[in-house]
Amino acid sequence: MKSYQESRKINTILVYAVLGAGAVLMIFPFLWMLLTSFKSAGESVQIPPTILPKEWLAENYNRALIALPFVKLYTNTVLLILFRVICAVAFSSAAGFAFAKLKFRGKNLLFSLVIMQMMLPSQIFIIPQYQMLAKMGLTNTIFALVFPGLVSAFGTFFLRQAYMGIPDELGEAAYLDGCTKWQTFTRVMMPLTKASMAALTIFTAVFAYADLMWPLIANTDINMMTLSAGLSTLRGQFTTNYPVLMAGSMLAMIPMVILYLVFQKQFIEGIAMTGGK
Repeated sequence: MKSYQESRKINTILVYAVLGAGAVLMIFPFLWMLLTSFKSAGESVQIPPTILPKEWLAENYNRALIALPFVKLYTNTVLLILFRVICAVAFSSAAGFAFAKLKFRGKNLLFSLVIMQMMLPSQIFIIPQYQMLAKMGLTNTIFALVFPGLVSAFGTFFLRQAYMGIPDELGEAAYLDGCTKWQTFTRVMMPLTKASMAALTIFTAVFAYADLMWPLIANTDINMMTLSAGLSTLRGQFTTNYPVLMAGSMLAMIPMVILYLVFQKQFIEGIAMTGGK
C-alpha cells in the first residue's frame, strides 16, 4: 500500500513537472518580447544575449506610437473582427441548418463544394479575390478586409455538425405547432447551438486578428491596415529596431488580452466543447 502511494506521488510530481515545463516554454516568448521592448537596439542583438535590460528604456513605446497610427490600426482590427464574426456566425448558421435539416435538390453536391474549399489552401483564392475588389474599386477599405471572411466554409461545416446532433423530432414538433421553416430555425434550432456559435465566434476572432497576408495585399494605405499588417512595416529591409518592434507587438496584444479577460469563460468552454467533439 505504501509503495503504491509513493509511486502515485512520484507520478503526480512528474506530471506537474512536465506541465510546468510546458507552461514555461509557452510563457517565455512573451516574457522575452516584454523584456526586449525595454532594451536598446544594440543590446537586443547582443551575443551572448542578456535577459534583463541594463537600462529600462520606456521610450521604445513612444517611438512605436509615433511610427504607427495605432488608433487607426486598433479601429480597423476591431471592425475586421466584428464584421467577420457577424458574417461567419449568421451565414454559417443558416447554411449549416439548411445542409443538416432541409431537403433540396443538389444538397450533397453543394456541401461537397464546401468541403472542397476547406481542403484547398486559402492562398489560391487571393488573386481572384483581389481582382474582384479591384474591379469594384473597393481596395483600401474596411470591406476589403472583411471580404474573404463573408462566408466561412469551416463555420458551415462546424455548425452543420451541431445541427445534425439535434433530433429531427424537435423540428417536426415545431412544424405541427404552426412554425414556418424560418421560425423553426430562429426560434427552435438556433438557440440550441449557442455553445457551437460561441466556439465559432472565438475561432473566427482569433483567425481574423492573426490574419497578415490578406490585409497587406488588399490595403496598401497604412491608415487602412490592421495591427498585424501595420507591425510588419516596422521591420526594415536591412536593419530592424527590435525593441521598437517588440514594443509595438506588446501594444498590439492589448485587444486580444482584453477580449480573453472579458470572455475567458466562453474561451475555455468553447475550446473544451470543440475538443470533446
